[in-house]
Amino acid sequence: MENWIIEIIEIIEKFGYMGILLLIALENIFPPIPSEVILTFGGFMTTTTNLSFIGVITFSTIGSVIGAIILYSIGLLIDVNRMEKIVDKWGHILRLTKKDIYNANAWFSKYGVWAVFFCRFIPLIRSLISIPAGMSRMNFGLFLLLTTLGTLIWNVTLIKIGTVVGESWESIVGYMDIYSNVVYAALVLLFILFVVVFIKKKRD
Repeated sequence: MENWIIEIIEIIEKFGYMGILLLIALENIFPPIPSEVILTFGGFMTTTTNLSFIGVITFSTIGSVIGAIILYSIGLLIDVNRMEKIVDKWGHILRLTKKDIYNANAWFSKYGVWAVFFCRFIPLIRSLISIPAGMSRMNFGLFLLLTTLGTLIWNVTLIKIGTVVGESWESIVGYMDIYSNVVYAALVLLFILFVVVFIKKKRD
């Protein structure tokens, strides 16, 4: 984490708004890059440089949306038909059937609107959720609206925290790191539970 912090600080100090935009776009495509560091430090920078609160919010949100659109586009390439071909070839190993693909797609079609919005507040998932949105051919305008709203709330919150805590912004990053680790642990447990239930149903 310390190396990430040093590199992110150097990029933002050197490139300002464009550095924030680029870092946040990359954070969406490569989730291991911590947005918590980028946004809280960006907030802190508004108190010590000519960067403005609105400017940091604007460029970070644009970066987030750009990253989400890229992942959405990847989802468009991995459509249900392509997934069917993968299942035909590897399904016996992955223990997947075409019915599983259709069920997953139907679930996202039903609940995807809420998932795209609320998952923007969950580490890792907030980036990856764009892929199934593309796969399910979710209306792009709606996807863009929900992504922007969810991202805006997340960005404003962390940037505001950065302005409030000032030079102590790194302590907030520590708390956010704990939050991320708790979420990751919960996701792992949910995944294991899903696999167990899935295999049990297959055997039944």
